[in-house]
Amino acid sequence: MQNDVIMAGFGGQGILLIGKMLAYSGMHAGKEVSWLPSYGPEMRGGTCNCTVVISDKPVGSPVIRSPRAVVAMNLPSLEKFESDIRPGGLLLINSSLINRGAERDDITVIEVPANEIAAELGNPRGANMVALGAYLGATDAVSLDEVIEVVRETFAAKPAVIDVNIEALRKGFELGASAKQPQPVEA
Repeated sequence: MQNDVIMAGFGGQGILLIGKMLAYSGMHAGKEVSWLPSYGPEMRGGTCNCTVVISDKPVGSPVIRSPRAVVAMNLPSLEKFESDIRPGGLLLINSSLINRGAERDDITVIEVPANEIAAELGNPRGANMVALGAYLGATDAVSLDEVIEVVRETFAAKPAVIDVNIEALRKGFELGASAKQPQPVEA
């Protein structure tokens, strides 16, 4: 089984961080992984995205033209990647910053108000963790426990942010799991 996702947003949203955490979680689970970042010359505010592939088999290419999933954290990302999702795939929209729904009806769409949830939890910078959790809940790409372990490792030097990020991850996971639809079985 292979899971692949393009996570996209603007610089400063932690897109590359959650992609890297997802990839590390796949490695912890003994899977084959690929993480391919892409970003413009701007540091913050410019567009950025990353492609993560997690598979039981060796990953042939880190480049995915028709991903199974897209996590769009802002409108330019939604506009750029929505049409690339393969039919039957998943589109996760950060409805806090995106004021429209999907234009396609052949994919599963989950709207998550990631910024609002993070702010309610007292962690306004945790919208990326809410989105990652929602992706995990909707796809089971890797276990929530694997990602929690990677969160603990990643933020070991900043212990004050570990619990708030795990809380954001769990809240997103609940939303993603409650919106999950049965996935087709691959041959």
